[in-house]
Amino acid sequence: MALPLPVSLTDTIVALSTPPGSGAIALVRLSGPQAISITDEVFGGKRLRDQAGHTLHFGTIRDGSRIIDEVVISLFRGPNSYTKEDVVEISAHGSDFIVQELLALLVRRGARLAEAGEFTKRAFLHGAFDLAQAEAVADLIAADSALSHQVAMQQMRGGFSQELRDLRARLVQFAALLELELDFGEEDVEFADRTGLVQLLQEVQALVRRLLRSFELGNVIKHGVTTVIAGRPNAGKSTLLNALLNEERAIVSEVAGTTRDLIEDEVSLDGIRFRFVDTAGLRDTTDVVESIGVERTKKRVQQAALVVYLFDITATTPHQLEAEIEALQLPAAVPVLAVGNKLDVASDAEIAAFRSRSGTVLIAASRGDGLDELRNTLLNLVRGEGLDRTGSSTIVTNVRHARSLEQAAHHLDAVLTGLATGRGTELLAADLRHALSDLGQITGEISNDDLLTSIFTQFCIGK
Repeated sequence: MALPLPVSLTDTIVALSTPPGSGAIALVRLSGPQAISITDEVFGGKRLRDQAGHTLHFGTIRDGSRIIDEVVISLFRGPNSYTKEDVVEISAHGSDFIVQELLALLVRRGARLAEAGEFTKRAFLHGAFDLAQAEAVADLIAADSALSHQVAMQQMRGGFSQELRDLRARLVQFAALLELELDFGEEDVEFADRTGLVQLLQEVQALVRRLLRSFELGNVIKHGVTTVIAGRPNAGKSTLLNALLNEERAIVSEVAGTTRDLIEDEVSLDGIRFRFVDTAGLRDTTDVVESIGVERTKKRVQQAALVVYLFDITATTPHQLEAEIEALQLPAAVPVLAVGNKLDVASDAEIAAFRSRSGTVLIAASRGDGLDELRNTLLNLVRGEGLDRTGSSTIVTNVRHARSLEQAAHHLDAVLTGLATGRGTELLAADLRHALSDLGQITGEISNDDLLTSIFTQFCIGK
């Protein structure tokens, strides 16, 4: 692992690893060569240096003769710990005063306050896991849905990293043969089979492209989907929002133009977070307040990841629907789902006019009719190629990883083009080295201190 390590690992670090504020328990964690000896100096109980790892010990923390708290000590001896160093975790009562006293005491005894993410950074530097797995730790902590948890857990356990290692391993052998050709450049020999290299590159490129395509879904899983419910007044937008949220979140009235501001709330559909936005009805109006709401609707629609255009089946023709959707002037990348409401009061002829329209769901929001179909359609739109619910399919959720994959794909394309046009071995080898470097940066096989600092400062202090 080619890692420049300017960071000193000789310090013993300490931090609060539970959220700050009053609570039942506060956990203060130490890691480093003096973690056990520093704690021993202030612990009134068994001598920790004589105890085995993975054991618990009850006692008191003392500052001289003053007892700060009664605690339970969890003792982990390296390399069998999270950081692979000696680690001590002090479970104290969750008082801000006690925590500050503990931290100040341990610092006076020789520990140093940890930097953001330094525990996980040390685990990475000691080889406990690679960089992609380390980043997944932060994603796991931030996971707020079943799917975001599933994806983070799969990545933390090394699924993504193994796929990348397999990709790199397939390229390294050919890269070595190209480098060997350069050493014998004057003898005009070819050690690397060009036909085999083209086939290999095409296979690797296909895998890289698949991972890149998964980023769109991964981004949705990680950050949710902003879904704007738009339409004319009295189409039933607020009723639909309430039905999707299963609560009376928005005011429902027969009076057109009741909703004049944006109303937002989140709901999880099969593990994916949707942030639904109820908007003011789209129409020309002389009411000053309502016109402000209409302008906000138009602006929010342009920022949406997905638009649900709700229309009244009994008051809209297919031609009018097409014109209204076109008038939204949405970016091509933003999908629009047309949803016809008031199915319960529409005539057979009115229903038949939209049954055959592709990309249209018919519902009765007030009764809940068709909502299951609507939810499934929304999920299918977001998932695109689909998600393997077993967790065996790798999904990219990290922007840094996606950028590295894009660069790798670019350099692999350059190698393929070079092979097709007879480019020299030196240029082919250079592009292949760049592709290997791009893939290596994801897992940290190739990294620099600035990159590590940028990644780990996004963690909480105690992790």
